[in-house]
Amino acid sequence: MKRLLMALLVGLLAASGAGAEGKKITAAADPWPPFTDPRSPTQGLSMEILRAAVGPQGYEVELRFMPWTRAEERVTAGEIDVIPSTWTTEERRRRLLFSEPYAINEVKFVKRKGDPFEYEGIESLSGKTVGIVRGYGYPEAFKGATNFRRREANDTLSNVKRLVFGLVDLTLEDRIVLVDTLRKSDPALLDEIELTKNSLSTQTLSISCAIVNPRCQEIIDAFNRGLEEIKADGTLDRVLAGYRLK
Repeated sequence: MKRLLMALLVGLLAASGAGAEGKKITAAADPWPPFTDPRSPTQGLSMEILRAAVGPQGYEVELRFMPWTRAEERVTAGEIDVIPSTWTTEERRRRLLFSEPYAINEVKFVKRKGDPFEYEGIESLSGKTVGIVRGYGYPEAFKGATNFRRREANDTLSNVKRLVFGLVDLTLEDRIVLVDTLRKSDPALLDEIELTKNSLSTQTLSISCAIVNPRCQEIIDAFNRGLEEIKADGTLDRVLAGYRLK
């Protein structure tokens, strides 16, 4: 009898553990404050929104920070479930599913203070060297243009330093991300740069997961349901307001 009870207990514990594992969502992202921020106790705006959306449905989210290229590779392979902050591009749609968007990024060019350059279309970049972040989802017209050079770096901070040192003519980033990154990493750089008035693009921000991941549709559906809930009850507005985005 004791053996039977012990066997039943072990079985129940195993089933409970499997259920808990099934409700766990793994995420990967590069440091991209304020959206994904290893210095923040909440791990950033994107993680606050993701957890607020899926937490009430019983999901726990675990985030691992790593370079963007590695994060995208591991999610695409189905080894990690989601990227919490992803720009939607046609190329990515071939391998990733995207949630409904929860924020918008306006991507502008960053230049040295006093530089008269203004972005007036791809032609205005002729002869320039532009610092980009390896693996980021820039517009196809920008990626395919041949009238300027692109120089890759691992992150925005590296690109801004190259800009200030004269190693590139321009770089580009969302204004909110740029200011937050520099304030937390090297505030003096803010006095050395300025943004163009015109934007390269406006990008929607979503969570994404790989088509090959068998849980992908489940996770996207759960997030979309939760997003509607936190829009309706005011949670989303409160989170955005905390980052001065509302």
